[in-house]
Amino acid sequence: MRLQPIQKLSTHDVERSMKLVIADGLAAEVMTTLTGGTFLVALALLWGATNIEIGILAALPTFTNVFQLISVWLVRRTNNRKAVTFVCSLLARTPLIIIGALPLLVPGIGNIKFLITFLFFFYFFGSLAGPSWNAWMKDLIPESIMGKYFARRSSYTQGLNVVLSLVTALTVDHIRTSYPQYELYMYYGMFLLAGITGIVGAIALAGACEMQTYMDKENIFRLLLRPFKDNNFVRLLFFNCAWVFAVNLATPFFTVFLMKGMLLTLSQITVLNILSQLASILTIRIWGVFADRYSNKTIIAIGAPLNILCLIAWCFVGIYSHLYANLILLGCIYICMGVSNAGINLSITNIGLKLAPNRDAVVYLSTRNMITAVFSALAPLVGGILADFFGERNLQVNAIFTGPHSTKTLHLIALHQWNFLFLIGAGLAIVALELLFLIKETGEVDKNIVVRIMRSSIKSSLKDAFIIGNIMTWHRQFWGLIRRRG
Repeated sequence: MRLQPIQKLSTHDVERSMKLVIADGLAAEVMTTLTGGTFLVALALLWGATNIEIGILAALPTFTNVFQLISVWLVRRTNNRKAVTFVCSLLARTPLIIIGALPLLVPGIGNIKFLITFLFFFYFFGSLAGPSWNAWMKDLIPESIMGKYFARRSSYTQGLNVVLSLVTALTVDHIRTSYPQYELYMYYGMFLLAGITGIVGAIALAGACEMQTYMDKENIFRLLLRPFKDNNFVRLLFFNCAWVFAVNLATPFFTVFLMKGMLLTLSQITVLNILSQLASILTIRIWGVFADRYSNKTIIAIGAPLNILCLIAWCFVGIYSHLYANLILLGCIYICMGVSNAGINLSITNIGLKLAPNRDAVVYLSTRNMITAVFSALAPLVGGILADFFGERNLQVNAIFTGPHSTKTLHLIALHQWNFLFLIGAGLAIVALELLFLIKETGEVDKNIVVRIMRSSIKSSLKDAFIIGNIMTWHRQFWGLIRRRG
């Protein structure tokens, strides 16, 4: 295993390294699938976690990004992004093995505080590996195919997520109903498998090549001030912070709402997540091609409004008396969220890589991650507090038809606890989207031209293609209406 950078990469080195990066991505997906999302919430609820504790679990992955200054210092001191990434990845994935093994060796030690403590170290070291990995990938992956490559990598990882999450959910539900005394041991086994797989993935990543680069020896705090002198990058920071706060205010509580409010099983929730993943898999390569050809900013302009509409649609979940009607609505929401998140996540990552100068990439990306981490971590904590506040508050809007022989009631809106969060998050996301259009991206094509191109390109697979143009402009129409009335 060679961790030292080399002076020049051949085409063979780049191609082989790109395959190893995908292999590590698959291992990381196993790790995150088994220890995050629905399964992590289910384990937390099994241990009696409160809304605030659920918010803390949701905040940990982003809160630990505030420590990424350490990553900048390590890369600056060693000039070896690969070694920093590898060592920090190993240190990050070891706590997962501890979470799975220690309760088996010391019965009774497992509880929500134990989980939060060791997950903190998992996310902490993972956050240190992030900036060095991003800067490494920026030099390794040719910019001309960056969108296409990461879209392909994401399609592989999401495909694995679909299969693994479904099999795991069915297994957990079977154990919960037939052998409930072993449910907790099932979660321990999942953490063990995740930790071992993650370490194997880190070893695979160590086989990828890194081209030697050197950071300036300037004072580290002066280095961190450089991104704030770049007005365009500052605009990206404003948008990124506003967007992650709006989205993370509500997103962590989707699973809590479905399990506690709708009483859905893990299998049902997993099927919904699979619908989202499949929609993402089927569209992410399209997003990648258009992002490379035109601009990441335009992709966000399409995906973000669709995501906002999904948040609003969550307010109508649960108002129907029949379960199948709610499941149909949830299915539509998850599909649309999968389509929009595929484009948004890919483009936000790529636009950050694109706007960061090669020489100071790790500084720019670490600064962005640290700043957005504060807002991203604060959002679920605020969400948990709001969920408790709205716990005993309800808002219902009904349409009642009264006739000589019967009375019909049509439930239009029913807001309670979590639904209030979804509506508040949608409102904040609308405000955040306005900040997107202040960003300038190199190679950006005029928006109206891209709208026409995308309409004609997608028309074969989307019959009502005119919706795309409306989605891209509805928020401007909304603000125009508000301004006219004002």
